[in-house]
Amino acid sequence: MIERTLILIKPDGVERGLIGEITARFEKAGFKIIGMKMFWTDDNFARKHYPKSIEEKYGKEIRDRIVDYLKEGPVVAMVLEGVNAVENVRKITGDTYPNEAPPGTIRGDYAHISKDYANKNKRHVKNLIHASGNKDDAKNEIKLWFSDSELFEYENVFERHCR
Repeated sequence: MIERTLILIKPDGVERGLIGEITARFEKAGFKIIGMKMFWTDDNFARKHYPKSIEEKYGKEIRDRIVDYLKEGPVVAMVLEGVNAVENVRKITGDTYPNEAPPGTIRGDYAHISKDYANKNKRHVKNLIHASGNKDDAKNEIKLWFSDSELFEYENVFERHCR
């Protein structure tokens, strides 16, 4: 099934100059970028991305930390399209906690902070990237970050080879 998913290269990924490397991994895997922009979030927007349900699940302190993290610098937002995009993109991204992400994943190769270290030191889990967690999240997140006019239809080489 062809799906769409949202990817955010978070401020630490932008600051470390990993935009090209991260983008290339998805393109090499056959995903098509149908929308891309750089964006600096404010508190209101970051709280829409990380809604109240995050706070209910993890607590106010955790939600506040991830909201602050998203506001630290510019973010690159992308909509990717491809076969089982939500699930497959999350495999490429790696576990939310970089120290648990296997080598070969984005987080496993470029980050190492653990949840325990971050919580003990009241720091953000700098994990470089956000990938939609499920199809419903992807649909909602894409609508938050992109208007319909910012998403493009075109055929890429992978689609031509799969006909």
